[in-house]
Amino acid sequence: MATYAIGDIQGCYDELRRLLDKAGFDPTRDNLWCVGDLVNRGPDSLAVLRWIKALGERAVVVLGNHDLHLLAVALGGASLGKKDTLDAILSAPDRDELLHWLRHRPLLHHSEKKGFTLIHAGLPPQWDLAQARACARELEQRLQGPEHVAFLEQMYGNEPQRWSDSLDGMDRLRFITNCLTRLRWCTASGELLLKEKGGLEQPATDALPWFRVPGRRTGEDRILFGHWSTIGFLAENNCWALDSGCLWGGRLTAVRVRRKKPLKLI
Repeated sequence: MATYAIGDIQGCYDELRRLLDKAGFDPTRDNLWCVGDLVNRGPDSLAVLRWIKALGERAVVVLGNHDLHLLAVALGGASLGKKDTLDAILSAPDRDELLHWLRHRPLLHHSEKKGFTLIHAGLPPQWDLAQARACARELEQRLQGPEHVAFLEQMYGNEPQRWSDSLDGMDRLRFITNCLTRLRWCTASGELLLKEKGGLEQPATDALPWFRVPGRRTGEDRILFGHWSTIGFLAENNCWALDSGCLWGGRLTAVRVRRKKPLKLI
């Protein structure tokens, strides 16, 4: 039984199936970890959702920003963007079943057996793994609970920029959401720089990729993440970036997750 972790799919269903066929993925015995952003911008988000949902417990999916956007459009009244390709999901006969399944995916997955943590975007340097897991659970409880519509209506925005244990309400949930689903750059003190994109060329003198912040409290934890297509596949500082920009003409990336051996790029 093998476990494969795969980068942002974003509706690229044909590429997903070709990659897994090449890897020899067996849906009856192997496990698939997805770093989020199953949907949007690509040509067949509906097929991706249906296929991964059908894997049942063989699939572990953490939510990305595009997945949350789909939920916000469908349930929270957000508007579709010009580049969104979500109409097929929104009009599908199994729409409600798919959205319910998606809304009940985690924001963070940690495997003691494999010794890896799976997230979509990033973690602020102030959080250790225990706090990251606790914060993810807070967000999951809100998203999966009866107040999920109110959360989806208010989750957008870049504030607050810095973590404090005293944050509460939507400020706290929005900060957690932005870290786990949007973070790329931050300062050494943990201020989120959410407007910065691009590759690894430093956009400002105090900007650092979240996984390069000195003294990051998850520095000894092995983390798989996506969300940053412009850096492609990257392995450093106990972090593996898996979004290699399939949607933008790159390729879909997967690694085999092994506890004692290095990850093998497929």
